[in-house]
Amino acid sequence: MKLVEKIKGNVFIVLLLIGYLILTLIKPELGMASIKSSGYFIKEMLMIMPVIFILTALLDLWVPKEKIMELLGKEAKAKGIFLSFLVGSISAGPVYAAFPMCAMLRKKGASVGNCVIILSSWAVIKIPMLVNEAKFLGPSFMALRWVLTVISILLFSGIMEKVMKEEDFPEISLDRGLIVNRDACMGCSICAKAYPQLFYMMNKKAYVRLEDGLQLDHEKLETVLKTCPVNAISYGMD
Repeated sequence: MKLVEKIKGNVFIVLLLIGYLILTLIKPELGMASIKSSGYFIKEMLMIMPVIFILTALLDLWVPKEKIMELLGKEAKAKGIFLSFLVGSISAGPVYAAFPMCAMLRKKGASVGNCVIILSSWAVIKIPMLVNEAKFLGPSFMALRWVLTVISILLFSGIMEKVMKEEDFPEISLDRGLIVNRDACMGCSICAKAYPQLFYMMNKKAYVRLEDGLQLDHEKLETVLKTCPVNAISYGMD
């Protein structure tokens, strides 16, 4: 039973391993080449991600929520757009390094649109990339591609801002380690009834209140953790 639950919780990884196995059986050389390539990227991630997590944690600790909302929130408007392009363009490392940072920025009040701009800029218009593009393909090609890419990023960020809603994000967390897995949440509202100061319901899913001044009542939280029927709530600082 536990094995089945683990497989259900890691469906993508299981399917990927099956795919590698089938490919290796059909075309051994191609399968082994794919495994080596994946191993290289995993090694790269293991070298880069710890540094990214540390930097993200430091930003989370040092930069107050009000400042993030002022600079990158919905009300930041043109200033937020400019800063988002700047952050993405001067970044270093592969684009997956931007995911934990954008998750932290979202938690602190950055808008969806600005997070899209940061991710997109990080992926396709970083300054080192533009320099090499101009060197090999010419300044005119680089400049035109940059302009068209910026327009596309602005378009997509606007669409994402309108389409994505808060409840579309899979989980929400507090700095102190409290996490609600909304994919697992069955909407029973036990947590909201037991601890309404911390939990609330919206669209039949549990949410955590993110007020900075909120103090945890550990006794109530312990009750919620024990009574959640699907174990959708976890507290990493226990």
